[in-house]
Amino acid sequence: MVAGAVRTAVRGRLSRGRDTGVMSARLVRARRGAVAGAGAAGLWALLEPVAARAFGTEYTDVRLLGRLATEGPWWPVVGVVAHLANGAGFGAAAGAVGVRGPLAGALAASVEGVVAWPGMAVMDVVHPDRRSGWWPPLLVSPRVFAQEAVMHALFGAAFGALLALADDERG
Repeated sequence: MVAGAVRTAVRGRLSRGRDTGVMSARLVRARRGAVAGAGAAGLWALLEPVAARAFGTEYTDVRLLGRLATEGPWWPVVGVVAHLANGAGFGAAAGAVGVRGPLAGALAASVEGVVAWPGMAVMDVVHPDRRSGWWPPLLVSPRVFAQEAVMHALFGAAFGALLALADDERG
């Protein structure tokens, strides 16, 4: 549905050279959401080492993404960039459908985390830190799940707050 709306909005602007009203507003919300999502993901990346220590794990999303892409010395950079991109993608989708405010953001991000959690079964098989034994089995780790639940809620609250701030400033 969102993809169709984006296509319609882009097609309308290119073919007729005019604003498409509601679709244009949705695209603005998606852009604002992408920026807020990237900002919230940056906050997550900064807080994640503290959360890992608090939950007694070695797991971080930045390491998950970075080491999945490369086992070389650039994995932290790759991991942060991938994490920011994921945050922007979530933000664009959530912004486009009208998620607003810290509570709604926390709820949306928490739902996304729970829905994505079964994907940890794949990570348990393919990720180099699982294969080496650096991490415990992720899918069944209550500590990693709790850490991810808290981080998703914090990310979502930050996303919702940043998006509300952007809406207040821009109208």
